[in-house]
Amino acid sequence: MAVAESGKLADYCAEVARKAKRAAAGLQCIGGHQKNLWLRSSALQIRQQTRELQIANQKDLEAASSYGLTDAQTDRLRLTDERIEDLARGLEEIASLPDPIGEVIESSVRPNGLEVSKVRVPLGVVFFVYESRPNVTADAAAICVKSGNAVILRGGKEAIHSSRAIVNILSAVAQSVNLPDSSVQLVSTTDREAVGHFLSMRDNIDVAIPRGGEGLIRRVAREATMPVIKHFSGNCHVYVDAQADTDMAEQIVVNSKCQRYGVCNACESLLVHADLAAEFLPRIGSILAAEGVELRGDERTVELINSANVASEDDYSTEYLAPIISVKVVGSLDEAVRHVNLYGSGHTDTIVTRDLQTAREFVARVDSSAVMVNASTRFNDGSQFGLGAEIGISTDKFHARGPCGLKELTSYKYVVYGSGHVRE
Repeated sequence: MAVAESGKLADYCAEVARKAKRAAAGLQCIGGHQKNLWLRSSALQIRQQTRELQIANQKDLEAASSYGLTDAQTDRLRLTDERIEDLARGLEEIASLPDPIGEVIESSVRPNGLEVSKVRVPLGVVFFVYESRPNVTADAAAICVKSGNAVILRGGKEAIHSSRAIVNILSAVAQSVNLPDSSVQLVSTTDREAVGHFLSMRDNIDVAIPRGGEGLIRRVAREATMPVIKHFSGNCHVYVDAQADTDMAEQIVVNSKCQRYGVCNACESLLVHADLAAEFLPRIGSILAAEGVELRGDERTVELINSANVASEDDYSTEYLAPIISVKVVGSLDEAVRHVNLYGSGHTDTIVTRDLQTAREFVARVDSSAVMVNASTRFNDGSQFGLGAEIGISTDKFHARGPCGLKELTSYKYVVYGSGHVRE
């Protein structure tokens, strides 16, 4: 890109960050009606400019093979008519959600008459680093601005033309409805050094959010001078308890693992109670094998499933993102919980059981962003939780955990009203 060739990359990044800081200050005074007008008008323009978006997208598709993208990755990049409609509908869904800014989280009147309120406010400037998938460009911009934040988008080179076309629409509509200039900015260069420059700008950027492969996330976490909302991996578990309904367990395991392999909330590890193993493992093993899933298990699993391979220690901590699953037979709830907390990534874990007390104990003891009872791991998703689109699923405990929607991109401040109060 010209900006990198000119030797002024650092100056360019600093100017983008300064513009975002000014925009964030302006967004604090923008009401929900104006933000919703932007979202709905953007959705309309996206529908009306479907052809222009697909022309831009075609440039990315033509370059996909030169980037080494697989057929599946190239397909995720494609903007079909249906996906563009989904993109527009996603903006409208975010517009329909309550505006979190200005919400009074709690309030009280002190004995001396002071009125103390805890009020939700934006974080400020979000630096969002992500890979491919042009729909993420629109989702992230919408969530950030609806929650009162300016956003700097640094997408992958694989989707640069598609992302630029989307941001051009969002920016033009923002100008027409008088949102602050530079509320949404797309980094114009794909130079990797730009990321490092932005991560050093803690005075102008309030939070960094990486979404993509583990290498990207670890780099951002290592280099960022501002807080980072992240998840490293999604090593999700399904534990089939001794008191499980085996028909239900079958459905949950198959859905958790096989609906989509390359997503962070797919099941990567199956635990089965020893009392149920002889009945359940051959059955689920045959079903998963028919789906093309390779099973890697402990000694007991290999005894019960002829097609299973012996698991290594590393298998139990691996996020495969592929048709592979690790399997282990456990002797108790205690052993299941210890295994999940030792090898899991704190993303999503589920128990299948008819025993309410066992379910409650599992929920209390498993340390993950979402713990399910008799439900697929695939439900850990912003839209499924009623949050609308999400900017990511955090496995951190600070500042946000789980699907990050509108409220997760806010902070709060205390607002105090007095009538000439002075402290004695």
